[in-house]
Amino acid sequence: MTEAKRPRVPREKAQEIILNAAEELFYQEGIHAVSVDAIVERAGMNKMSVYRQFSSKTDLILAYMKRKQDVFWQEWEESIAKHPNRPREQLIQFFADLAERATNEQFRGCCFINIAVEFPDPVHPVRELVCSHQKRIRDAFLDRTTALGAAHPCELAYTLILLMEGTYADSQTYGTDSAAIRMVPAIVEKVLDQALHN
Repeated sequence: MTEAKRPRVPREKAQEIILNAAEELFYQEGIHAVSVDAIVERAGMNKMSVYRQFSSKTDLILAYMKRKQDVFWQEWEESIAKHPNRPREQLIQFFADLAERATNEQFRGCCFINIAVEFPDPVHPVRELVCSHQKRIRDAFLDRTTALGAAHPCELAYTLILLMEGTYADSQTYGTDSAAIRMVPAIVEKVLDQALHN
């Protein structure tokens, strides 16, 4: 179908279609490797429709990232909710759920870490959003390690963050059937128990 013959769709629906297309391509292929033309083709819309919803590719990237933020925090809350007021079990559950996701063949690691590699400029709005997201993660882990009663909650929080990021990296280096990923929940359990007994 040519661009001229493609039907116009309502604004809200158009945004969803474009974001769905961008999400698939950005996550699987990387930001810089994906052109607006490729998103247009995947979305089945014309280029004018894309720019009507997003004034630039950067705006589209930021919208994609905000969507991925929502997904991350939904997954975090779902893990935490399985063990109300039990921070040790909440943290172990988060890593158990992460390990399960990381063994999915479509898993491409953490989109925020992937994006940080592509946008090294610390004042670029995309990189700034990555940093704000990572700080929120740090705060969330620190909240749980403090609730746990660890003697050194900040040190423990950073240890857990490094284990999380290591899980992301391992899945991309060795594949989603990595034995190390399957061991992560047990490793976290030992780290937490050691932190509580120090």
